[in-house]
Amino acid sequence: MANQKHVRRLKQGVKQWNEWEMQHPGKYPDLYGADLSGLDLNRVDLRKADLNEANLREADLSEARLVEIDLSEAKLWRAKLERARLWEVKLDGANLREADLNRVLLRGVDLKGAKLEKTKLRRAMFFFAELDGADLRGADLREAKMWGSVILCGRICTGRI
Repeated sequence: MANQKHVRRLKQGVKQWNEWEMQHPGKYPDLYGADLSGLDLNRVDLRKADLNEANLREADLSEARLVEIDLSEAKLWRAKLERARLWEVKLDGANLREADLNRVLLRGVDLKGAKLEKTKLRRAMFFFAELDGADLRGADLREAKMWGSVILCGRICTGRI
């Protein structure tokens, strides 16, 4: 269950949230299962947040800083994450169907079993990502790149997709 104070603060706006986040560096936002659907979270800083099972359907997370967070089983259907930085993020089992992840940076991201059908991943950059069992049917991976090792369908891949 999400901390309702954290949910209310985030819904006040990104500027207020980011200022609060900077003033409380040791606080880890508890947004577990929170309904944040449709919110404008452009450029939000959600370091170390627990967003497990959160509803971020159609939310705008463009250019967001998503570092060391848990988005396992999160609903990100049609969410906009263009140019977001996802570092050390758990997205296992997340629903990213039809989401916009163009030009996103995915470093150390766990996408095992994630639903990525018809997801826009054009020019996405994968660094040490795990995509084993992810559903990539109809995903746009044009000009996407991989560095380090990327686990894709049980295979370790390097280079370009």
